[in-house]
Amino acid sequence: MSALSVPFSFNRLALIASNTFLEAVRQKLFNFLLLLAVGLVASAQFFRDFNFGSSELKFIADFGFGALIFFGSALTITATAQLFFSEIENRTALTLLAKPIWRAEFVFGKFLGVFSVIGVFCALTIGLMMALLWHREGQLMAANPEAFEAGRIMRYGDLFIVGVLQWLKFGVLSAIVLLIASFSNTNLYTVVTGFFALVICHLQYLARDSWSNVDSLVLRSVVRLLSFVFPNFQLFNLSDEIGQGAGLDPMLAGRVALYALGYITVIGGLAVYSFRNREI
Repeated sequence: MSALSVPFSFNRLALIASNTFLEAVRQKLFNFLLLLAVGLVASAQFFRDFNFGSSELKFIADFGFGALIFFGSALTITATAQLFFSEIENRTALTLLAKPIWRAEFVFGKFLGVFSVIGVFCALTIGLMMALLWHREGQLMAANPEAFEAGRIMRYGDLFIVGVLQWLKFGVLSAIVLLIASFSNTNLYTVVTGFFALVICHLQYLARDSWSNVDSLVLRSVVRLLSFVFPNFQLFNLSDEIGQGAGLDPMLAGRVALYALGYITVIGGLAVYSFRNREI
């Protein structure tokens, strides 16, 4: 019985996602990066003397988001590639896909499993950072109450929203790595290419701004096309909008979230199409 002879099943997709999640949590890499990120966030207050003039609370928030972005990106790329190729190398994918299971269920199940793991990573890191900020801000309020006459200056709801947007960005990155893995032959190639794609997505706005005023219509068109092909990860860096009493525009955050979901859908669809044409 072929997969196309049975309807698409969200139960099968959820089962693949849950197994992927459990497999990822058991990996030592996840535990190592989680402990390292948590340790760096917790130690942020010990580095506050090296904040180069920024406020202490803003420095702790920036330090925490820096740890989240760095280790979250590494975890996303390596976990996505490793969990995908473990199924291929152990021949479990061949056994699984021999059953009436859609390849779309397999690909999106893998994605949701990794996405859930990254969600746990982001929740723990952001939760610790918010607790640290709340505790330190309370100490500062007690020591210097006149500076906090209007109450707490940190907007913890905005911190949570920025953390969710980073999670969605990691989802886009995971979809890109899955797309690469769908036609790649090795885990190493997928990981290396995934890191190159990460750099491109973070820097593509520089190329777009640099080439937007060139005289050549062809070059402008190519650069504009590439700016749509590769998502702009700079759009997710909204941590500068918070702190020092500044608020986060909810409409902007909503547009960025829809931007991420759109890329996840399109890139995930391309990964499914590529994986359907792959011989296992």
